[in-house]
Amino acid sequence: MASSFNKVILLGNLTRDPEVRYTSGGTAVSDLTLAINNSYTDKRSNERREDTTFVDCTVWGRTAEIAGEYLSKGRAVLIEGRLQQDKWEDKETGQKRSKLKVVADSMQMVGGRGEGGSGGGGGGGGGYQGNRGGGRQEVDSAPAGGNSAGNSAGQDAGRSPDQTFYDDMPDGDDGVPF
Repeated sequence: MASSFNKVILLGNLTRDPEVRYTSGGTAVSDLTLAINNSYTDKRSNERREDTTFVDCTVWGRTAEIAGEYLSKGRAVLIEGRLQQDKWEDKETGQKRSKLKVVADSMQMVGGRGEGGSGGGGGGGGGYQGNRGGGRQEVDSAPAGGNSAGNSAGQDAGRSPDQTFYDDMPDGDDGVPF
């Protein structure tokens, strides 16, 4: 008997600003929609074409709060998670409905903070892994003595985008979750 495997990795742009809400138990949740572009060449006409697929994703816990704080419409995000099928009955028609969505296990911001309508400039992407149970794990941590004043392009040479992201974060107890 074959075993099951349910893993999804998506890279796309947010179609709207994330909105964080809380369950009655106090767990943060946010629904994101990613626009994922697929470019290809039409073999008959030899023209370049592009299709866009929209995928609904749900992030939980601290990951949802971080999405609400740091992400905005247009921002590139990498989501790793699993497919889940939601089923419900339409209140108006009584018909059974269903929809596939991705429940995120981890989320990573891609590109600079200035991309996709986000505030600020410079810096690279940052990552954050969390799970529905509220546990969290930082993907990378800032090196000791990080530069919170920002980095110029010359200073970023040889550094990963994650290092640049964390170095650009304010130091101390500024309310930053890291």
